Amino acid sequence: MSGIDDLPPLREVIAAHGLSARKSLGQNFLLDLNLTAKIARQAGELTGCDVLEVGPGPGGLTRGLLAEGARRVLAIEKDARCLPALAEIAAAYPGRLEVVHGDALEVDPLAHLRPLIRVVANLPYNVGTELLVRWLTPPAWPPFWDSLTLMFQREVAERIVAQPGSKAYGRLAVLAQWRAEARIVMHLPPGAFIPPPKVSSAVVHLEALPAPRYPADPQVLSRVVAAAFNQRRKMLRAALRGIAPDIEDRLHAAGIAPTERAEQVSLEGFCALARAVAAD
Repeated sequence: MSGIDDLPPLREVIAAHGLSARKSLGQNFLLDLNLTAKIARQAGELTGCDVLEVGPGPGGLTRGLLAEGARRVLAIEKDARCLPALAEIAAAYPGRLEVVHGDALEVDPLAHLRPLIRVVANLPYNVGTELLVRWLTPPAWPPFWDSLTLMFQREVAERIVAQPGSKAYGRLAVLAQWRAEARIVMHLPPGAFIPPPKVSSAVVHLEALPAPRYPADPQVLSRVVAAAFNQRRKMLRAALRGIAPDIEDRLHAAGIAPTERAEQVSLEGFCALARAVAAD
């Protein structure tokens, strides 16, 4: 019996089902159920929420979410080896866990969830950033999710919350902070995982804002930010030459010196530039 429910400890579950983590799937399993419950608590009150979890593996975080009172959990798992272990959890929490065998990049979670929806996941390293960008750039805002509580490599987490002037500041920070309140809520050492990764990890909590912080066309902003940071060592007048032939005039219109570099421009500045670029 584990510390949070009547199911076996994760080491026994992994051994019983032969669940060695696979590098090709970006898997690193958390074994400490007290730790997974703590991660679940970072998402806030779950009793009135449906939760989307991506990459549950043997179900450590899944059990934490259910033990913390999640109304319902949708777990999307690509690795068929993990399905029997997840089925055991579903049986222990009748009607509260649905497991979908598939690729999270291809599954529509809205077919399985109802508001209020929180996303809580120890994301597989190989798809974590892509999933985050998708969740931050839906066709309409507000998004389907109320909050995201996600584990990343520490370097990625620091990029999400980075401020202008730092080396970590880039496209991810602008996209995240334009539409959400983002903060790092936990740090985890490599030894918390099986197998231990080569880097530390961190949990980021993002709460969706009702509207973006500053007005801007999402597609234009994304294009401007991508171009600026793709050549972050160049002055903006050179890095953004392909955006508009009169880019220096548009930079001036946005209150940005053409000689500045991308990492010097604030979120508000990038939004002003996106408006200037979109203007006829």
